[in-house]
Amino acid sequence: MAGGAREVLTLQLGHFAGFVGAHWWNQQDAALGRATDAKEPPGELCPDVLYRTGRTLHGQETYTPRLILMDLKGSLSSLQEGGGLYRDKQLDAAIAWQGKLTTHKEELYPKNPYLQDFLSAEGVLSSDGVWRVKSIPNGKGSPSLTTATTPKPLIPTEGSIRVWSDFLRVHLHPRSICMIQKYNHDGEAGRLEAFGQGESVLKEPKYQEELEDRLHFYVEECDYLQGFQILCDLHDGFSGEAQRNIYRLLNTAFGLVHLTAHSSLVCPLSLGGSLGLRPEPPVTFPYLHYDATLPFHCSAILATALDTVTVPYRLCSSPVSMVHLADMLSFCGKKVVTAGAIIPFPLAPGQSLPDSLMQFGGATPWTPLSACGEPSGTRCFAQSVVLRGIDRACHTSQLTLGTPPPSALHACTTGEEVLAQYLQQQQPGVMSSSHLLLTPCRVAPPYPHLFSSCSPPGMVLDGSPKGAAVESVPVFGALCSSSSLHQTLEALARDLTKLDLRRWASFMDAGVEHDDVAELLQELQSLAQCYQDGDSLVD
Repeated sequence: MAGGAREVLTLQLGHFAGFVGAHWWNQQDAALGRATDAKEPPGELCPDVLYRTGRTLHGQETYTPRLILMDLKGSLSSLQEGGGLYRDKQLDAAIAWQGKLTTHKEELYPKNPYLQDFLSAEGVLSSDGVWRVKSIPNGKGSPSLTTATTPKPLIPTEGSIRVWSDFLRVHLHPRSICMIQKYNHDGEAGRLEAFGQGESVLKEPKYQEELEDRLHFYVEECDYLQGFQILCDLHDGFSGEAQRNIYRLLNTAFGLVHLTAHSSLVCPLSLGGSLGLRPEPPVTFPYLHYDATLPFHCSAILATALDTVTVPYRLCSSPVSMVHLADMLSFCGKKVVTAGAIIPFPLAPGQSLPDSLMQFGGATPWTPLSACGEPSGTRCFAQSVVLRGIDRACHTSQLTLGTPPPSALHACTTGEEVLAQYLQQQQPGVMSSSHLLLTPCRVAPPYPHLFSSCSPPGMVLDGSPKGAAVESVPVFGALCSSSSLHQTLEALARDLTKLDLRRWASFMDAGVEHDDVAELLQELQSLAQCYQDGDSLVD
């Protein structure tokens, strides 16, 4: 591990978290593949924050995600639980077993087509279609690579994606995958559908010890652990199933309250319009068309936003630590924040960044991604903003000598100044952290074709054919402590008070007591009050 890598350990808990995570890791892998491209900007993001080096039994260096994921039986498709990269000692011991064996046959799943063209189990085929055998990092935040040409990756069809492991293009360490065998991913029976079920699982010595063992393995090899980033399903027992709205409401409420109690910062991520019982239409994007019923599509968008808003603690130069970022956004007990993004950022040919920002007017520019409603009319207490993928030549306005600037933004001399000035105009007096990166967000296959009006570099064009081949896009993303959370959390509490829990005995039988629900209501209302109090203090 390169010195001072400021490592982060990622946990993925649940099946939709697996979808988001698969896209996320594919995007990280695609960015790694561009590390030696002369046309790319110098490395702005440090992959060592998320990845670790290792060694196979044959002595080959590896570079794999620092990741622990938990999911249910049947969610891996053809992916091996121990991974295909190399085996650990436990697996070797199992292979060496000479005693009696009992064989159980299960239905075979077709092999992941995005892994079929791997040349061996001792390297990684990156998303740009180039085989990379990873060696020791070069000390500058990116791995040394050797390459061999392989076929271009396949473009997935929506019907071919059943589970997240169907499109994952990254090899995982043997200690990454932890399967919960007592619950099924598919079918009507044996489902993990209530919060109490998930809570009980981690109280079982088998799973508790297995998780603790994996945590120790990853944490103890870190030089400077920043913290943990956790992707967790809220709608089911990792937080039940989304088909049952009452269960979804209860699981979401319990999940939010418990995550807030044990985390430094919590951000709901959803393309839905509401976290409560009343259905709201999914959000829309001007230059992006997706099917809100497909986890493959929804998770791709959320992963793209996540890849952007987490930039501050992954920077090579002048990073913002996880702790500092959380402290800035969560003051006065406001541990829940909202996310928003513009995907892709609309910069037309010939436009400058000031031109594009001025087109937004005074409206909040990004699409909300936390199911808390439209941000217009709400107040922001603190925000962290990242704009990435804008060419340096477009950062400022190129005015002819003697021409007065049409706005204060056009008078700025750097892109960083443009962005800071824009945020000050939008939210005067609000504590803001902003970052401007040249590096775009990677959306190469198996990322779905969602962009309707983009040129291949991600530049927005009028009249472009739908499904144009786009490999990277500029993205404008934000995390915000917002007064909208007061209404959202209050609405959750109101929905809960309307429930007759006697009708939902199966949820209570899963380990939740009536007193737990009463305490949950109180804590939700207290959390909502944090945002109302803050709202009254802001002029």
